[in-house]
Amino acid sequence: MSNIRVGMIGYKFMGKAHSNAYRAMPMFFPNVTRPQMTAICGRDPVGLEQARAQFGWESAETDWRKLVERDDIDVVDINAPSDAHKEIAIAAAAAGKHIFCEKPLALNLADSVEMLNAAEKAGIKHMVGFNYRFAPAVLLAKKLIEEGRIGKIFHFRGFFLQDWIVDPEFPLVWRLQKEIAGSGAHGDLGAHVIDMARFLVGEFNEVIGMSETFVKERPLLTATTGGLTAKGDKDAPKGEVTVDDATLFLARFANGALGSIEATRFAPGHRCTNSFEINGSKGSIKFDFERVNELQVYFSDDADDVQGFRRVLATDGAHAYSENWWPAGHTIGYEHTFTHEMVEFMNAIAEDRQPVPNFVDGVECQAVLEAVDKSIEERRWVAISELR
Repeated sequence: MSNIRVGMIGYKFMGKAHSNAYRAMPMFFPNVTRPQMTAICGRDPVGLEQARAQFGWESAETDWRKLVERDDIDVVDINAPSDAHKEIAIAAAAAGKHIFCEKPLALNLADSVEMLNAAEKAGIKHMVGFNYRFAPAVLLAKKLIEEGRIGKIFHFRGFFLQDWIVDPEFPLVWRLQKEIAGSGAHGDLGAHVIDMARFLVGEFNEVIGMSETFVKERPLLTATTGGLTAKGDKDAPKGEVTVDDATLFLARFANGALGSIEATRFAPGHRCTNSFEINGSKGSIKFDFERVNELQVYFSDDADDVQGFRRVLATDGAHAYSENWWPAGHTIGYEHTFTHEMVEFMNAIAEDRQPVPNFVDGVECQAVLEAVDKSIEERRWVAISELR
């Protein structure tokens, strides 16, 4: 295929990130099949047209059903709120369109399984948006683990900390409403850490968790002003917050490793601290997304007088995707992880294989999320197998 024609549903935070990725690919990855930005879809005609012109899409639709049925669309990119994922994905699969869907895949495990089944029945390519996998430093961590260079894994500890709703007067945006978002910090932030743990360490065996909603009611929304910003009137009527503000859990992995995972939006000073540390029999690795180009590495067999964590700057051509960007030491950022995952998606379509991560990974992540919820409700360890 000379071009892969994309129809994208959603045009806010993730819509901008995806659009930027599609536009960057031809310049920096010229040998990858080119995505053609054919149509963008949203409900507000004025905002939609502004986004279409700004992001560079050829046309616009205000009804996602029309977009899905268009003959000039090969891929449906879903980055609308979570409650819309299932219906759109199943319709897109039935129409024979390949699907890219943002995480979490669905509101619950049953819906995510239904989406996977529909995609497999249709024989289309499907991918889920766990973009943090695609940071070169994370892919270096994966390489070190697969090569056995940190040995048998004992521990995974990960956390995703934000602070954008600490103010109790911050309004009731859709991410704080369970019927739209599915869950709060757990499904929004924790899903990324769960996927990272599965990617690097392996499958979860059992979990036990706890959660809290610190602010129970918030002023009703008057306007959204950006990806994680909004406006409200402190004197406006208030609505109930129906998701978690923070969720923490312990885990045992199938390979015997122990894990701890924390997701919160109530960590002042942490804008986007998505971090993990992995300890093995031969060494350790540490990653912090706020220093996205770096991996901290420790090897136990270093000479005694030079032992300690070393900083590896994953910008040289030896690191995944890096040779397509800038000279060594010229760093990349958040937006590049989206470009990398879209490169994987376009390559998978061209090579007639399933991209990774795909809906299977979305289902597995959802199973862990729900096992944690079940453990909190029942105050006990829950095996992931209980949800099968």
